[in-house]
Amino acid sequence: MLKEKNNTTLTFEDFKTEVLNDYKIAATSRECSLVGRREVLTGKAKFGIFGDGKEVPQIAMAKFFKNGDFRSGYYRDQTFMMAIGEFTIANFFAGLYGNTDIKQEPMSAGRQMGGHFVTHSLNEDGSWKNLTKQKNSSSDISPTAAQMPRLLGLAQASKFYRKINNIPNQRNFSNDGDEIAWGTIGNASTSEGVFFETINAAGVLQVPMLISVWDDEYGISVHAKHQTTKENISEILSGFQRDKNNEGIEILTVKGWDYSDLISTYEKASTIAREKHIPVLVHVTELTQPQGHSSSGSHERYKSTERLNWEKEFDCLRQMRLWMIAINIASSEELAEIDDAIRKEVLEGKKAAWNSFITPIAKEKDELVSLLQKLATSSKNKDQILRLSNTLKAIKDPLKKEILVAARKSLRLVVNEAVAAELSLWIQNYTQKNQATFSSNLYSESKNDVFSVKEVAPTYPIDARKDTDGRMIIRDNFDALFAKYPEVLIFGEDSGNIGDVNQGLEGMQEKYGETRVADVGIREATIIGQGIGLALRGLRPIAEIQYLDYLLYAIQILSDDLASLQYRTVGKQKAPLIIRTRGHRLEGIWHSGSPMGMIINAIRGIHVLVPRNMTKAAGFYNSLLECDEPALVVECLNGYRLKEKMPLNYGEFKTPIGVVETIKEGADITLVSYGSTLRLVEQAAKELLEVGIDCEIIDIQSLLPFDINQDIAKSIEKTNRLLVIDEDVPGGASAYILQQIIEQQDAYKFLDSKPQTLSAKEHRPSYGTDGDYFSKPSIEDIYEKVYSIFSEVNPAKYPKLY
Repeated sequence: MLKEKNNTTLTFEDFKTEVLNDYKIAATSRECSLVGRREVLTGKAKFGIFGDGKEVPQIAMAKFFKNGDFRSGYYRDQTFMMAIGEFTIANFFAGLYGNTDIKQEPMSAGRQMGGHFVTHSLNEDGSWKNLTKQKNSSSDISPTAAQMPRLLGLAQASKFYRKINNIPNQRNFSNDGDEIAWGTIGNASTSEGVFFETINAAGVLQVPMLISVWDDEYGISVHAKHQTTKENISEILSGFQRDKNNEGIEILTVKGWDYSDLISTYEKASTIAREKHIPVLVHVTELTQPQGHSSSGSHERYKSTERLNWEKEFDCLRQMRLWMIAINIASSEELAEIDDAIRKEVLEGKKAAWNSFITPIAKEKDELVSLLQKLATSSKNKDQILRLSNTLKAIKDPLKKEILVAARKSLRLVVNEAVAAELSLWIQNYTQKNQATFSSNLYSESKNDVFSVKEVAPTYPIDARKDTDGRMIIRDNFDALFAKYPEVLIFGEDSGNIGDVNQGLEGMQEKYGETRVADVGIREATIIGQGIGLALRGLRPIAEIQYLDYLLYAIQILSDDLASLQYRTVGKQKAPLIIRTRGHRLEGIWHSGSPMGMIINAIRGIHVLVPRNMTKAAGFYNSLLECDEPALVVECLNGYRLKEKMPLNYGEFKTPIGVVETIKEGADITLVSYGSTLRLVEQAAKELLEVGIDCEIIDIQSLLPFDINQDIAKSIEKTNRLLVIDEDVPGGASAYILQQIIEQQDAYKFLDSKPQTLSAKEHRPSYGTDGDYFSKPSIEDIYEKVYSIFSEVNPAKYPKLY
């Protein structure tokens, strides 16, 4: 049944040793779950969600998980992580307590609740480790089934590496595509659309993906009969089953309490996936939840007595014990001794983890108590300060919040006294030190962040050449990038054969092959998932979403997974995915989208770039491929046929990220906009100049990050007036832009008139040219808005139009 790497049969003693070791890991994990729940109920931890009932199948799965493989799972996989050596008892409890020390809590330094797992892909400087020398787990997220799209990309990377062999440092990322991407999901979560989308995409792409469905018949309190047709996910997926005439997926079923059969099943599944690059689904049935869904409720409320009794009998650990006794692996007495030893080890690990968590905080508490007692001696509010100090001192297990609350309340009491300076400094230092533990790494903090890339201007020939369509510039620049970076690949709806709907990739598939320039199905969530997984494994994917409106299908994956990746791993993983799309000013409700307010507020952690033409867009792609951060690039839909000058240095010129551009200087008012709307702003400015209003026009270029040099404020200091023009809904991106200018840049102090915005209507744009005119800012709207501002300033010169 079990075999060594050299394929020789194990002796019984070796077999016995391995089985006992498996049992010890499983039993240790179970004991952690039991003790962990008690820690929540006694108040030491806030919440617990554990892997009890899933231990034995995870032990079996771990046996075939090799160096270089990746996991994309969910919050029940603690036994698996222990089995591959990436999770300890102390780590378990450190996560439960929310320890912010990454060394104590390597999963997320307390940023995620326990049960969310990760391995570190990056060195301290942000460079890649050799991922083929370690077992890898992508960072878990709580949204159900949202780990599935990323899984698809992790698996596709192996297929890519099997076909391509000229990637820089390829041996750090793959051993000739031999790796499997292992996914785990609860049976209830298979009801989510992204699960089915991933299954379908995997069957089409034929990637080495192995999904385990942990089936315990419930989704929190809701039984499978309310979740899944026929109450059986493998049965309803049977249409995906491969056969001798059709590719598809392999579907295997196994009982979750049968140790022997689980190992045989995972051996078969991993061989199919690893050797043949065929996706496999293992439906692990008859699993249990000994403690229910989580620490927030009891499963006795919604399970029948018969079900609860069955769960006790078919608990996977109980069944493994019975099996071990039956074949003379160990006696019940020997297993009892093992269990006793494990209970002691878990309690010791818990104690050590608690001490590591609470001791530094207790020292900080004592430090502040001493300071407050000292300050109180010379304060007129001595009694009140001592009261705060004594209250803090009496807290046995303090939180950082409680320390800071006491300090800040005390500061109010001494604000006009000489001692205030010392306490104020202590608060500032304490806040600064601790804020970083909760707020760092939303964006890259490595030497390869977006700000490391310096501007390189396009160069043009001395002799004038004909201007060309914008699509030709983006196409020829992509050509240069594909030649320069063998790790770059692009995929999306209509991206391959026809070279995208606007021919910005015309001829690229023919030149660089279907592996690097690929068509995919209409499935936006997994297009983004492909990109995330590929980027996690060292490639530089560009995931194309046909129109900006369609990004809404993928916004959850972008927001919950990609945008928070560096933050929730404290910079230990990165996925520098580029998302390419197009938007603005096309006609009709579903193809004219500019929901920028929604996007920029949902995907903080991803840069959002809004170039006004294709040269600027090409420069952004060139910049992004020199840094290690994800970004969304929104090309102008109506710009592909507009004429632009043809640069000479394709692939080399770079648009700086976070830097605005003044495209017309003026003295009277600052007009701020981006994308296609700028062309209307420019025309309106020409017409306004005819009546003596000289507008300065600034192209934002980058919404995230925003104007890092504060050039807009410098412009307003000169003009003293501001109008933001945006084709998003009222209060959408324009509200963000105004907040950045007025609040972050302090430009309010330069204003002589009320800062104003001009946006689209609240509704989606109607179809046709007239629909656009009556729905989004027009040249006349811009002209009249600026004119009205000056009508207030000088009504004699600018009498009201209406």
